[in-house]
Amino acid sequence: MPEVRGPTSEVRSPLHYLGDLGTDYAPGYSCLMTLSSMVVSRDFQEVSVLECILGGLHIGVDVESEPERARAKLAKSKIDALIIDCDLCGASSFLKGLQDGTIRNAVPLIIVSGSGGRKHLESKGASFVFEKPISVEQAVHTLSAARNMILDERLRYHRATLDVPVSLTGSSKSRQRAHLLNLSQGGIGVRLQKPQQAAGKVSVNFTLPGTRMAMKFQGEVAWKDKQGNAGIRFVEAAPRMKRDLQLWLERQYFTH
Repeated sequence: MPEVRGPTSEVRSPLHYLGDLGTDYAPGYSCLMTLSSMVVSRDFQEVSVLECILGGLHIGVDVESEPERARAKLAKSKIDALIIDCDLCGASSFLKGLQDGTIRNAVPLIIVSGSGGRKHLESKGASFVFEKPISVEQAVHTLSAARNMILDERLRYHRATLDVPVSLTGSSKSRQRAHLLNLSQGGIGVRLQKPQQAAGKVSVNFTLPGTRMAMKFQGEVAWKDKQGNAGIRFVEAAPRMKRDLQLWLERQYFTH
């Protein structure tokens, strides 16, 4: 299987994609195309393969054959992944615009090339590189890894709004019930019944809505206000717990 290179040119393989949700989240799961991409190419065979794979990964595709028209679209809207054929006339100028900031659109850059060397392409700012002719296996591998990068970045700041009970246990072993208001990979927002008792390190216990998965994290109170609202930052959890939370948040992101 072809290698996939990340932003710092290290070899990396995809960690997960939608298929990994498996039976845990299969019932009632429907994915909306909330991720977007632009393919700048005139190669019909190349575009056909990419459209098929991107669609399977639930990434919308906008195909543009002219770099100047692609430049105009990027100036008006934000996309998640840009795929450009370096053999296309005008591609070099287009890539220069991305490098010098003339084209302002922070996206993982994926470059398809049938000519230039891999190191040369990476020097142009490519997050991922794959070469023509594009095989289905190569496209799935590379685009899955790119999708993971996009999702990781989005989920880092995404908070799921909730209203479920949560149990907090402080260092003195005193326990109090609270309302979990929002949840992210890095922590939770809660409304406390006894704000004065919340400080320092706490053990956080709750059940993910719609599942039977009991979550347990070690955290610390990052802030609280006079109204009883508080933010708790996660500092420690079992790898499996982190993974379950990540998949649940990903599901929420796509279905709400």
